[in-house]
Amino acid sequence: MRHYSTDRIDLRSDTVTQPTPEMRHAMHHAAVGDDVLGDDPTVRELEQRLSAMCGKEAALFVPSGTMANAIALRCHTSPGDEIITAKNSHIYIYEGGGYAALCGASIALVDVHGGLMRPDDVQLAIRKQAGSLSHYPDGTLVCVENTSNRGGGACYPQRTLDEIAAVAKANNCAIHMDGARVFNAAVATKTPLDRMVRDYDSISICLSKGLGAPIGSVLVGSASFIAQAHRWRKMFGGGMRQAGMIAAAGLHALDHHVERMAEDHERAIRMANAIDAIEGFSVDLDTVETNMVYFDSTQPALQIMDLLSDHSIDVLDIGPNSCRIVVHLHVTDEDVDQVIAAFNQLSVV
Repeated sequence: MRHYSTDRIDLRSDTVTQPTPEMRHAMHHAAVGDDVLGDDPTVRELEQRLSAMCGKEAALFVPSGTMANAIALRCHTSPGDEIITAKNSHIYIYEGGGYAALCGASIALVDVHGGLMRPDDVQLAIRKQAGSLSHYPDGTLVCVENTSNRGGGACYPQRTLDEIAAVAKANNCAIHMDGARVFNAAVATKTPLDRMVRDYDSISICLSKGLGAPIGSVLVGSASFIAQAHRWRKMFGGGMRQAGMIAAAGLHALDHHVERMAEDHERAIRMANAIDAIEGFSVDLDTVETNMVYFDSTQPALQIMDLLSDHSIDVLDIGPNSCRIVVHLHVTDEDVDQVIAAFNQLSVV
């Protein structure tokens, strides 16, 4: 599915997608109003739709996934608190230290196995000031990222999600899911979204990744949580006016781009198996469950990027000898064949 002119196969991220003609039509004809005043009917419809899908009371439309996470962290913590999350989590690696700058919180990093946290390790990472002679901060929030981006796109088993949430609650911590790609996880594991997030106090959902919308994320939770989130959205500068034009893209994506994610997953798995079989490259196939392929090379990552670029293929380096491939709605079966052929040529360079 490619609806724009290009001679390149862009595998850097699923954020590079462009609206399909049908999505552009929905955006063009969207009913709009001033969302800061609560008057945009399309934004309200999107918020109500996603809160219902998650089995929660309310939702809030914001410009980006980073803002959705920042608002959630700020709602759940007070300055001096500590956030517990995976050492490979997006909120730690890719969000500019917002947990420190915007929340005044420290962070406790949890080891990962196969890209994912284990409940016992989460338990060990939670610190409380009580009984520590006030040496420790108060751990008040546990964050889980599903799917795990730097975990290779791996999905948390439902039992693990439930057990981590139980650990958080037993330690008087809130529990937030960075669900930037939670629909990928739901499709890959065949788990209803409301069941997946049942025990989570808040969930951030990105519309501009695998869902293919151009802008926006939605933060979901209880009515009281979203009322608090609305205040922080204002202070963080995230209020938008006639935002229905971009909310319409999200609604179109929910109607047309969720189930098709299975095609992205199949293409990613096919690509991963082929790359792993090529001399000089390796892939941890156990983590390839959704639309991501992380591969290691005996050659420097920057060199591999340049060589692939000569074949009109773009990937992203994530380490000295490691790169990431992300499959999305513009990647076709023919593209996968071309990528595999290019890697086979690289093996003899």
